[in-house]
Amino acid sequence: MKPAWDDLGSEYEASSVTVGDVDCTQHQDLCSRFGVRGYPTIKYFTDETGEEGDDYNGGRSFDDLKSFVKDKLEAKCDVASPEEGCSEKEQKYITKQSGKSTEDLQKALDRLEGMKGSSMKPELKQWLIQRVRILQQLLKDDGAKDEL
Repeated sequence: MKPAWDDLGSEYEASSVTVGDVDCTQHQDLCSRFGVRGYPTIKYFTDETGEEGDDYNGGRSFDDLKSFVKDKLEAKCDVASPEEGCSEKEQKYITKQSGKSTEDLQKALDRLEGMKGSSMKPELKQWLIQRVRILQQLLKDDGAKDEL
């Protein structure tokens, strides 16, 4: 499995996904904190999983791992080119938020971040997470403009 994992890391090294590994014989405290009891264990972390992450239970081949990352982890909507990977709903949200000040974007982000722990239908939770990602990108882009 190690070669497939290393290939996955190479595939996604310049993306929105970070692939890493930990040697639990060297970092027992860290592995214990995240509930790793058997080896190899694959954990993934998203806005939905919280700090502890979730266990990945799919196939262990490169193709299985890549498919999971592409479907579940990779950010698909990029505000720099919304017509390529963003849904129509996301494109409308980007357009609506694009002209706002950094302060207004941050307020909207803080409000949505505060809602993450609330109980809601899965599709609403997904839309909340999509909006958070869009706002984070807009804020990052806005910060880059300020530096120029």
